[in-house]
Amino acid sequence: MAAGVLVLLGSGETAPGMTKIHREVLSRIPDPRAVNLDTPYGFQLNVPQMSQKLEEYFATSLGVALETLHLASFARSSSLERALFKQRVREATYVFAGPGSPTWALAQWGPLGLADDLAHVLDAGGTICLSSAATLTAGAFTPPIYEIYKVGVDEPAWVPGLDLTGTLGLRCVVLPHYDNAEGQNYDTRYCYLGEPRLEALEAQLPLGVATLGIDEHTAVVIDLATDTLTVRGRAGAHWRLAGDVRTLPAGSSLALTELREASVPIASARPIPAAHEDRRPDTPLALAELAARGADGATEALATLVRLAETGGTGFVDPAPLVEGLIALRRDVRDRGLYDVADGLRDVLLAAGFEVRDGPDGTTWSPPSA
Repeated sequence: MAAGVLVLLGSGETAPGMTKIHREVLSRIPDPRAVNLDTPYGFQLNVPQMSQKLEEYFATSLGVALETLHLASFARSSSLERALFKQRVREATYVFAGPGSPTWALAQWGPLGLADDLAHVLDAGGTICLSSAATLTAGAFTPPIYEIYKVGVDEPAWVPGLDLTGTLGLRCVVLPHYDNAEGQNYDTRYCYLGEPRLEALEAQLPLGVATLGIDEHTAVVIDLATDTLTVRGRAGAHWRLAGDVRTLPAGSSLALTELREASVPIASARPIPAAHEDRRPDTPLALAELAARGADGATEALATLVRLAETGGTGFVDPAPLVEGLIALRRDVRDRGLYDVADGLRDVLLAAGFEVRDGPDGTTWSPPSA
């Protein structure tokens, strides 16, 4: 039985009003392993500054160390980088993603299979907190907000979302910035869509798919352990289905069954994986043998070896033979002309803090503490 928490923010992820929400959710997690996914804003030029701002907010306002996991582009990342990203997401107990472009994020996360990794976090009792652009990705479908509002499209249409809500039995799309009023004399409600565009898009939705609108500086907290939805913050949330709108004011709470029963059962909902025995190799020797064979799971095994080298195997593995093994593997693939793979291995060692030097007598390395 899943026992995690899904937090959907309407806006203001670092605003004072949302700090209380973060604190309350984080207080449930002993020694949280918090990560930030930079993919939604990975196309921007100020990625380091965006990440630094979020990391400083978590450290200063929440007293939590936030590690940014970098995956700006699926196409420009190596298979090893993708495997490391997915493993780190699964190891986290608090996953945050926020501003940027929802369609950019989905274009990278879709082929990565991130929805399954996020479902694993929830299944393990962790918390996923999405804000702004990332909130838009949580439903069955996502409106291309940037393309509609900034670029312009003739016929706006939905794109497939992560459907995290579908794993909870909620067949819906999610719209943050629901009560936005920045337009003043023109309609920017409903995440800048305005009423005519929203109604046109809702007419395209399959039968029984609702719209969950979340006002700005408002949070919807879905607790899987109690199977409840609670609205916190400045304003409210709104459940729109078949022309009817049900407003859920701040402070209200209801059983998820009330919303599930209002929509048609979704046959394609992706269930949260059931707990099962993990039979993947877990010793350095077994992982190295799998990586050397190059068969299915080799990249994941190599990623796990890199993680062990970074941490020393949580106190029971000496990273030295692991690094030596990676360097030997790098030499082997380079001799076979697989230079991209060799460069990728060197990059992950550098990212882990090891100094790697190629010279006429071979490759030498120094540990991070040197």
